[in-house]
Amino acid sequence: MMSNIDPSGEGSSSSRSAPPSSDHPPPPPPQLSRYESQKRRDWNTFGQYLRNHRPPVALPECNYTHVLEFLRYLDQFGKTKVHVQGCMFFGHPEPVGPCACPLRQAWGSLDALIGRLRAAYEENGGAPETNPFANGAIRVYLREVRDSQAKARGIPYRKKKKKKRKTSEGIASNFHQIQSSGV
Repeated sequence: MMSNIDPSGEGSSSSRSAPPSSDHPPPPPPQLSRYESQKRRDWNTFGQYLRNHRPPVALPECNYTHVLEFLRYLDQFGKTKVHVQGCMFFGHPEPVGPCACPLRQAWGSLDALIGRLRAAYEENGGAPETNPFANGAIRVYLREVRDSQAKARGIPYRKKKKKKRKTSEGIASNFHQIQSSGV
């Protein structure tokens, strides 16, 4: 019995024809934003850390202690000099010379990392209630890192105040106030 499907895809007598071949490759997937790329890279790095852990830890068994270990592990790759209590530059924002104090991950970098991993955990099927990156112990650790780094630099941490957005109504009322005052 002979098949009625033409291998070239042209002139087939079959009602099902092969899709027209194209000389153009399919378009590449849309470019990820910088945030999304970083989040994916961070998630893959954390997954690799868990696989290399002794003994290896499966993601469902991961808890906040593994996250804290990961944050401490990352300190070895840090670039922020954090002066220790006995250092002559402790508490000075602009040290004038070198010292043997350790390099650590900056608080802001760790804070941003936890935010990305927290989002990635839930995007990859984790329940918000079991998110180890959202655990209170992580917030306490980050607060301690922030405070110790601020103290070591001699610069107290102050939360930035959000700027108030001027509405068009507020701008108009200021304009009328200026006009009525004769300025």
